[in-house]
Amino acid sequence: MSGRVVSVRVKGQVATLTLISGSDGQIAAQLCDAATSVSENESVRVVVVEGISEAFPADGLRPHVEPRKFASSLATVVKPVIAVINGDVINQALELMLACDICIASDESRFGLTNVSHGNMPSDGGTQRLPRAVGQARALEMLFTSRIVEAHEALRIGLVAEILPVSEVNTRVQELAAFISKLAPVAARYLKEAVLSGADMTLQQGLRLESDLGILLHSTRDRAEGVQSFEARRRPRFVGE
Repeated sequence: MSGRVVSVRVKGQVATLTLISGSDGQIAAQLCDAATSVSENESVRVVVVEGISEAFPADGLRPHVEPRKFASSLATVVKPVIAVINGDVINQALELMLACDICIASDESRFGLTNVSHGNMPSDGGTQRLPRAVGQARALEMLFTSRIVEAHEALRIGLVAEILPVSEVNTRVQELAAFISKLAPVAARYLKEAVLSGADMTLQQGLRLESDLGILLHSTRDRAEGVQSFEARRRPRFVGE
């Protein structure tokens, strides 16, 4: 297959990355380029990722000699990343989903890492991100048994943020992306850094990081606009500075 397997379209302040089934090498390279592009585009405040289940069908493990790192590309995006899940996300697809910040899924979707049943193990962050999402005990149970999780359980254990009928998922994601895009983008980036980086720190280190980032925010135009708009009782107009 040749051509584009990861498309990027920007509408207003929301960038949408659409994955199309292709070779591992194509997807890995183009996803890396797309992630860099939206990260560096100052007009983009929110990133939506769609087509994960379509690009990585739930029909066993994708054969390759050397594991490809797809999830690490999305993990480098400093802006909020929302995953659209309209089908099953198994193995590589779930590892990619776990690199996103918020996941909105259809109530028909299923989730799992079945690598061990194939004599393999996750190689794109699944052993690290799944425990951070659902807790170590539950993650190990899912990993050891290769159990497939239905949508309602995925919601209950915190694997996804919302589940909706498949016909409503895209609309909800667009609404959520539009809402987040109107908030202060610098604060959103610092918030993401505090949460994700803080997860690898002690509590005291995480609190210090939160405090340092909060101090940095006080010097931004957006912070001043937030205070002024509150005092004037009007909607803030954030500029990302």
